[in-house]
Amino acid sequence: MRKLRKGDLVGRISYNKDVIFEITNIIKTIDNKEIYILKGITDRIEADSPPEDLELMDKRLVNSKIKGIEKKILNRIEKCIKYEEYNIKKRNNIFTFSNNEKRGDTLAYTGKILHLDGDRRYSEKSMKYYKSLGLNAVVKNIPENKQAIMVKKLLDRYTPDILILTGHDGMIRKGTNFNDIYNYRNSRHFINTVTEARKWNNPKAKELSIFAGACQSYYEAIMLAGANFASSPKRIMIDFIDPLIVAERIAMTDKNIYLTIQDIEEELRDGRDGVDGIGSRGKRIIVNNE
Repeated sequence: MRKLRKGDLVGRISYNKDVIFEITNIIKTIDNKEIYILKGITDRIEADSPPEDLELMDKRLVNSKIKGIEKKILNRIEKCIKYEEYNIKKRNNIFTFSNNEKRGDTLAYTGKILHLDGDRRYSEKSMKYYKSLGLNAVVKNIPENKQAIMVKKLLDRYTPDILILTGHDGMIRKGTNFNDIYNYRNSRHFINTVTEARKWNNPKAKELSIFAGACQSYYEAIMLAGANFASSPKRIMIDFIDPLIVAERIAMTDKNIYLTIQDIEEELRDGRDGVDGIGSRGKRIIVNNE
């Protein structure tokens, strides 16, 4: 069998190849052994592994998993459209679905989203998701360790109502040292970015809604830094689409309604085990068009 290299899609034998990873880097240890750095292609997790525990994944299985993500996105979009069509009729022909659309004598604006994602592939899928729903969103592919440096500049530029911070994460020693920030691969970067975002000097800053985190992230510390929602209370893997659902629901909820985790937990893959928070006021504004 050929030597594994960057870009290969692999599974970890010791974990029964439960997650498909891409090899993103190969590093040498002090005793000249190789360690492979891995990022999930269907889950927001980062890990490392010795090469002997890795096996190339069958292309048919990989394609099936990727198609599964696409199907999940399409199903979610279809569900949202049906939900909003129902609400249009319920609200006496007030159009509430897209960012800036007329219907009757009203104009509806959904909240503006700024999404920073450490993974290029997920950034592209996230933008596709937001655009399909007609949401006003800007998605930037920024590595987790650069997000804290960039966030205030981007907040100033785009003045969003909602900030989503995600990418990859994971516990280095799973199941132990829950309160050790250095036991998490990227949680400290999410914490630092939330902290910087809360220093934003803008009239909209006080009402900025923030989601931050990825798989197995240090939930409590991210919340203490100032997030409205975060992952992962039970230190489990979260679904790719979970942060997008949080962003979408805040953006599409009327400003006079306070959205809680109880309102959305059934829409998330693992409910409050994967995502929790203190909630947020909705960001949709309906204006009389006179």
